[in-house]
Amino acid sequence: MTVLLAGDIGGTKTILRLVEQSSSGEPLRVLAQQSYPSQEFGDLVPIVHQFLQEEGQDWGYPERACFAIAGPVEQNEAKLTNLIWHLQGDRLEEELHLQQVSLINDFAAVGYGILGLGQQDLYCLQEAEAQPQAPIAVIGAGTGLGQGFLLPDAQGEYQVFSSEGGHVDFAPRTLLESDLLHYLRDKYQWDRVSVERVVSGMGIVAIYEFLRDRQWAEESPELIQVFKTWKSQIGRENNETTVDPAAVISRSAQQKSDRLSEETMNIFMETYGAEAGNLALKLLPYGGLYIAGGVAAKNLSLMTDGRFLQAFLNKGRMSRLLQKIPIYIITNQEVGLIGAALCAAKNE
Repeated sequence: MTVLLAGDIGGTKTILRLVEQSSSGEPLRVLAQQSYPSQEFGDLVPIVHQFLQEEGQDWGYPERACFAIAGPVEQNEAKLTNLIWHLQGDRLEEELHLQQVSLINDFAAVGYGILGLGQQDLYCLQEAEAQPQAPIAVIGAGTGLGQGFLLPDAQGEYQVFSSEGGHVDFAPRTLLESDLLHYLRDKYQWDRVSVERVVSGMGIVAIYEFLRDRQWAEESPELIQVFKTWKSQIGRENNETTVDPAAVISRSAQQKSDRLSEETMNIFMETYGAEAGNLALKLLPYGGLYIAGGVAAKNLSLMTDGRFLQAFLNKGRMSRLLQKIPIYIITNQEVGLIGAALCAAKNE
């Protein structure tokens, strides 16, 4: 039995998991898991020490570890976006007495995690027969817009690749979306607007403010107060706020209790679907297109009302190709943690 350590490291919380890797190739077995507030620690090392003292004594010391990082990773080194932590794989190996420590981007971890999901972790948005050894695409709107892909190697095993596809230019498809583009450029004095500025949690807020400022519909008292509180808290240490406007907007849209929120999410779902279709055209992922991120899982009724899929397929004469791609929404929010464990197992 080999014990491995996996971690999902974010600015708010750090989740650690011990797993068992058998020699017979069976699925990884979860041994222990715990979550810790990241801001209360000056580094990852004391969190791991505490976790192993509390949870790991019955299982033995792990041999290898993989940590998914909310931020860019270069040369097995990472500086977290919302923490003062500076993580280096070789330093962690030395201080934690591990044979190997791998640091990977959190969206790369989602790519690995796909390989460990079951049908119970997925919602099928478009049924089609997955082709073995075909590319797999991953897209996920959350704080930003992550994109990645998996390609099979000569042995038939999938290799995971991250990308910065969320930073391509936002391409309006309608007059209203064109107005949105100009609104964002004028408001923030941006030379260009990336698609992530629209297809993300912050994009939901941006679309709402655009419609509100264009007086598309009257703003509700609840949303007035939410935005007032949110704006008064912007700039706090560690970016901590007590309200999440995007969550309130999406909830109001699902409840059909606010016209501004409903139209905001209509535009969001259409732009999300269009960008997923753009990614699919570039990769032709007949192995599947997987939609990750909290926005999709928390807005399943909106993701499945037809707007997302219609925009995804609206690619002219190429639409018939996209109809052959199976599309899945990942409902298991621990997919990144699953992926970190699989990456640690792969690095033997």
